[in-house]
Amino acid sequence: MQAQQLQAQHQSRQLPVLQNQVVVFSKNYLPLAQINIKRAVVLLVTGQAESLDFSSTQQWEVRSPSLVLQVPEHIRLTSGNPERHWKVPPVSRREVFRRDNHTCQYCGSTKHLTLDHVIPRSKGGAHTWDNVVTACEKCNSRKGDRLLHETSMVLRTKPKAPMHPAIAFADQFWKEQQSSNN
Repeated sequence: MQAQQLQAQHQSRQLPVLQNQVVVFSKNYLPLAQINIKRAVVLLVTGQAESLDFSSTQQWEVRSPSLVLQVPEHIRLTSGNPERHWKVPPVSRREVFRRDNHTCQYCGSTKHLTLDHVIPRSKGGAHTWDNVVTACEKCNSRKGDRLLHETSMVLRTKPKAPMHPAIAFADQFWKEQQSSNN
């Protein structure tokens, strides 16, 4: 009975460690993603990654019957293709809605959404990432087949192609680092 209680206490102390996240950097020191600590242990033990020591990093101790491993908050990949190729996804309704956060880019509505060409196709506008936005039916109808300067409508954000996931993560990572240092 007492042995079971001790084992339960030991497991409850270890569980939070396994819920931590580790930032993975590429061979070129570009922050790529956050992974769970279990995946980080596999990368470290197999030699696919190495510890990165920053002055303010935290380390967690992970134990197995035969090994005690210090897992840092940041690791760097030592193998693999440093430059993965990523293609910009084709313009589609689903991807445009995702990029625009399922919100009309004219009024902010989240109901009855459609796609709108900022420069109408009839006036030479292409079906490209920088010309297609999410619009509610009301705004799309109000804008019609006109250019923005012919209406009183203004875009909330400038449309652009989605970013490579690693670049988006790196951008967010460095912003968080900068804000935590201020």
